[in-house]
Parts: sequence; structure tokens; C-alpha cells
Amino acid sequence: MLDTSPVTCSVGDSVMRSMSLLSLCIAACAGSALPLAAQERSFNFALGAAVTATPDYLGSGNREAGGKVIFKFGELNFGGRSFGTAIGEVPDNGVSVGGAFRFLGERDAEDNPELAGLTDIDAAVELGLGVTYRQTNWLAFGEVRQGFGGHDGVTGTLGADLIMRPTDRWTVTAGPRLNLGNSNFANTYYGVSAADAGTSGFGAFDAEGGLLGAGLQVGASYRMTEKWTMDWVLSYEKLMNDAADSPITMGGSEDQLNVSFGLSRAFTLRF
Repeated sequence: MLDTSPVTCSVGDSVMRSMSLLSLCIAACAGSALPLAAQERSFNFALGAAVTATPDYLGSGNREAGGKVIFKFGELNFGGRSFGTAIGEVPDNGVSVGGAFRFLGERDAEDNPELAGLTDIDAAVELGLGVTYRQTNWLAFGEVRQGFGGHDGVTGTLGADLIMRPTDRWTVTAGPRLNLGNSNFANTYYGVSAADAGTSGFGAFDAEGGLLGAGLQVGASYRMTEKWTMDWVLSYEKLMNDAADSPITMGGSEDQLNVSFGLSRAFTLRF
């Protein structure tokens, strides 16, 4: 089912904020100069920016154009051990452990009048670990992430992908996703406190954690050079359980459609 809700444009401010942060990070990475003796310890990652069309907030029925920072964990070499796979390399088959990252934008009643009376939520960054089992043409994975900023809950994603490589530069993936969160996370984004119920048009609602959404993600990646990559991602999620039963979602939509196009660069820090 396609979401045909209107798209509102606030791309300028969002992209400028993302690009400003990206510029600072790239400058810091590019300026790092370390002795040869430290080269056996390194951290490889990708940093970039994306233009997005996403729901205004979790459970919203409207979408907005904006921007976000891209961060991908690559490979960590430390103490003679290697974790993950360097950006741009084809991972080995088998089990691997890597980092996990997700960004959630702010929720502001000033930008969404239907939320008047609800407490605003700051932007959040989620950091964690993921385990992947990979074969040549498919993979399955699980992630656990801790929130910082807008929420301090714990979230997770379970998923699987078919992997297609039409050329040595193109990689296309597609597969299902299950999104989970604990009660702290669920109550932050889908709950309505008694205090907020008294100042808004929503009834009080205590959101419990668990399985909060299920959907499908399709992605395409084009490796322009050894360091630069373009990414396209289309994802659809159907909110479930307390995420769907929330009065916030009932006033919006259970159907969450996200589209993004991004450009990122690989970096290797030696320490």
C-alpha cells in the first residue's frame, strides 16, 4: 500500500544542519595524522549526508523532505583482532559482529500543530552492536541499540536480505524487517502522559514495548570510487501493537514510508 500523504518541504534547514555536522566531522577525520607505529590499530567507517522524505514523526500520516547524517561502521582493528568489514569490501561468508547506528529526528509541536500540548522530543542517536550471518547471496542479522538524546530506551531490529551484485560496483538488497523497542522507547514516542493528556487533545496512553513494527526495505548502493559511495533506500513499515494503538498514531497513520538518497565517503583513522 502506497502512502499518498502530502510531503511538506523543510529540506533547507535540515540539510544545512546535516551538512554542517558532516563538514566538521570530515575536517576532523582528514586532519588526523598518526605515527606509523600505530597503524595496526585502526577504525574504518563511512560518513556522509542524505536527502530524505520521511514521516514528520513516528506515527505521523504526513511526510516531510529533510536531511540526515549517514554513518556506517566498517572495520575495527585493535590488539591484533579485526571486527567488521572495511567499507567497500565484500564481507566474508559466516558470522560477523559489527556496530549499529540509527538517527531519529526531533518531534516538535510547533512544526506539527496536531501535537499541540504534547511534550517535544529532541533528536536521538542510537548506538549498539549487530550480529550478521552472511552467505554469498543472502544474509540475516540482528541489532541492539541504546538511545541517547531524545530517548534513553533500547531498540532492536531483526532482518534478512537477498543480495544481488549486477556489476562489481552495484549492490542491491531487499528483505523484511522487524523493529522492536522497550517500554521506555515506546512510551517516549507513542505514549501520552496524564499531564500531556490534560493539555492536548489526546487521551492518556501507556505504551508498552515489544514488537512495534514490521516491513520491507529495498536498497541500492553504487561505489563511485574507492572512497565515495551513493546509496538509495526505500523502506515501508506497518506499525504494530502499542505503536499502532497509540492515539498519536490513530491521528496519523500506521503506514510509515521512508525514502532516502545519500552520498558518503570512507575514512580510516589510525591510533
